[in-house]
Amino acid sequence: MRVILKKDVKGQGKAGDVIEVKDGYGENFLIRNGYAVLYTQRSKEILDISNKNKAEKEALEVERCNKIKRELKDKVFVFKVKAGKNDQVFGSVSTKQIATKLDEKGYKIDKKKIVLDEPISSLGFHEVKVVLHKNVIATIRVELVK
Repeated sequence: MRVILKKDVKGQGKAGDVIEVKDGYGENFLIRNGYAVLYTQRSKEILDISNKNKAEKEALEVERCNKIKRELKDKVFVFKVKAGKNDQVFGSVSTKQIATKLDEKGYKIDKKKIVLDEPISSLGFHEVKVVLHKNVIATIRVELVK
């Protein structure tokens, strides 16, 4: 029996996949619980339309993220920090602080999308990666000053 998955099913596939399963499993579990629909010509057409719409939305999202990436490329985000002797910074700049600074500049970016390889705890310029989309990674410049 061929079915089209409506939801992700562990060990079988992801939503939108066309899979071959045994009749009992397909009828009694997948279809009855709403995880899949029977593969027919009509359901195939609906799947194709759905995939096309997803691809268009994905392309628009990638374009939007690329625009943000181009805007962020030339900007420098300055953080004023307390420093002791020998310019040793007290504490470090966190992803939350960077997200707040981005928000102040008009960029709504979740702190979970900001990637720090190591804590920013020294004066000067630092490069920080921001994952805007799985295919779009921006690099922003962060400067720590006294």
